[in-house]
Amino acid sequence: MPGRHITDHQMRLFMKLRQEHRVEVAAAKASLSRATAYRIEKNAQLPSQMKTPRGRRRPDPLADIFDAEVVPLLKAAPGIRPVAVFDEMLRRHPELSEGVRRTMERRIRAWRAINGDEQEVIFRQVHEPGRLGLSDFTNMNELGITIAGQPLDHLLYHFRLAYSGFEHAHVVLGGESFVALAEGLQNALWFLGGAPLYHRSDSLSAAFRNLDADAKEDQTRRYAELCAHYRMTPTRNNKGIAHENGAIESPHGHLKNAIRDALLLRGTRDFDDLDGYRGFIDEIVSRRNARYGKRIDAERAALQPLPGTRTSDFEEVVVRVSRSGGFTLRKVFYTVPSRLIGHRLRVRLYDERLDLFIGGTHLMTLQRGRAHASGKHDQVVDYRHVIHSLRKKPMALLQLVYRDKLFPRQEYRRAFETLLDRLSDKQACKITVELLALAHDRGCERELAERLAKTLDAGELPDIIALRTFFTPDPAQLPTVNVRLASLQGYEALIDARHLEDAA
Repeated sequence: MPGRHITDHQMRLFMKLRQEHRVEVAAAKASLSRATAYRIEKNAQLPSQMKTPRGRRRPDPLADIFDAEVVPLLKAAPGIRPVAVFDEMLRRHPELSEGVRRTMERRIRAWRAINGDEQEVIFRQVHEPGRLGLSDFTNMNELGITIAGQPLDHLLYHFRLAYSGFEHAHVVLGGESFVALAEGLQNALWFLGGAPLYHRSDSLSAAFRNLDADAKEDQTRRYAELCAHYRMTPTRNNKGIAHENGAIESPHGHLKNAIRDALLLRGTRDFDDLDGYRGFIDEIVSRRNARYGKRIDAERAALQPLPGTRTSDFEEVVVRVSRSGGFTLRKVFYTVPSRLIGHRLRVRLYDERLDLFIGGTHLMTLQRGRAHASGKHDQVVDYRHVIHSLRKKPMALLQLVYRDKLFPRQEYRRAFETLLDRLSDKQACKITVELLALAHDRGCERELAERLAKTLDAGELPDIIALRTFFTPDPAQLPTVNVRLASLQGYEALIDARHLEDAA
């Protein structure tokens, strides 16, 4: 009916215009459709004069329970979901039809709009260039990334400038920690060439979990010192209020979607090594930053200058090397050369590595290990550190606590298991230890592993004598190299000739 679509004023205007114009023209000038105009031609009754809309065709299925039961439930539990209310009503009134669920949800929504509690208002902010940078971590395990076929359990540290949208991402192998935050944040700032006035992070609750009061205070102090080094004022959003960090929470999802799309285009989620995966992430972030190049350049000019050097992005602890040829740190046992037994080492603990010092001398760098999620200890073992002692006690291999971590490649473990099946324990241990010693002495770990794989695939056992012969050249077959030294008089002649040229 026309009354449901137009007002009395429109209809009167149309009727007046109709006296001078055709139907189509009068309808257009009165902002009516042609179909509505033709309906008015047949029925010129004003909308206000028409019958009121019809009532319900069927009884209200919620008439007896909404005010009596649903409303008291909504008042008693303001946060309850409509579906939970519906399930409760079904339990109380089995005769209630499943088809009234949407009706109840609409009725609850309307009731809450009039009688419900006040909701939290989000205040959108105007960001100024150079003012605010934000940091947060996001879990990446849902993407199913693998390194050489092994699942990579990792987070992504994400930094963003609120004004320009500049982003920086850093792969983190451990959990949320001060070390990961310090390394990722400093990488971002030095790439930018400046620092914002304020740095905001969430509460970083995972970084403080299971820490005692002194450790929490130390983490807080170190974070404050990190920000002070770059003259940034540290801020945090309220715990559990994610939208206060909205300038980075939402980009988390956009970045992960971009990575997911790039993985689909790449055709595989497996990478040869961690560096390859990190380069893949850097390329995606770089492409995203290129879209905001002008805004980023404008914000760079508003950033504070950087200090002369970076500050520490590591934790430093002191450990003692035990008679087991290593030390335990954060539930992980690390082997070191046996000459260090009894010494106290200073360890700089980074997210993915350990730098070892004795006094002020840097000794070596070890890959950082992680304890299992269950709390079980783990080991980071280099067979080169213990092979000389293991050769004296080969049977120690049989029940060695870290035996599985001792083998540098899968082929050596496979050879040991095959030898155990077909020879005595003593023979199996001795041959395996000799294989590891050969790999160490001749520097042929990969080549020996390839040869072991061919031997085992053929159903044969490794022949340690033949392998020694193959990888250790026979001195009698080495070529004789005669070096003829030039006489000293020849050097003197060259020097004299040079002096004569200079004099000329």
